[in-house]
Amino acid sequence: MFAIAGILSAQETRREIVNAAPTPEGDTRKNSDKVPDVYAIKGQFERILVLRFKFDVDLLAGMEKMVKQEKIRNAVVLSGAGSVRGYQIHQVSNRDFPSKNMFVKNPTEPADVISMNGYIINGKIHAHMTMATPDRAFGGHLEPGTTVFTFGIVTLGVMSDGADFTHLDDKTYR
Repeated sequence: MFAIAGILSAQETRREIVNAAPTPEGDTRKNSDKVPDVYAIKGQFERILVLRFKFDVDLLAGMEKMVKQEKIRNAVVLSGAGSVRGYQIHQVSNRDFPSKNMFVKNPTEPADVISMNGYIINGKIHAHMTMATPDRAFGGHLEPGTTVFTFGIVTLGVMSDGADFTHLDDKTYR
């Protein structure tokens, strides 16, 4: 049993990368009084899309295909469910700028998709997932290499054109 556990855990790889701002000033910039501590973006859902993924499809690539096909600019990832054959995610791994990301990949560990949320910002997907195995729950940002097992379902709330998500995930807008 320990031998099997050792073989399975050997499939997981981790690598950390520095996620520097586009300019060095971006990581050293202090908070500006011109940027509010918190702000609201008003808008309405134009439509709701439920995406269904079949066996062995890359979840992120499938979402990217549908965002392009459906001409989605800004949307809210409302939910996700299903299971995966393997995964790659990344998580923030430090507390100071420049930020660092830890990429965790395990192409052979199946997991249930417990939830998914996030945003599509100007056509770019920023999705977070929570997954579970019989031994643990974990999560992070969805990356390529997360392949569907039984099925995948992702529900998107597509925003009307008036919603501006430009700065939602811009770490230098502070």
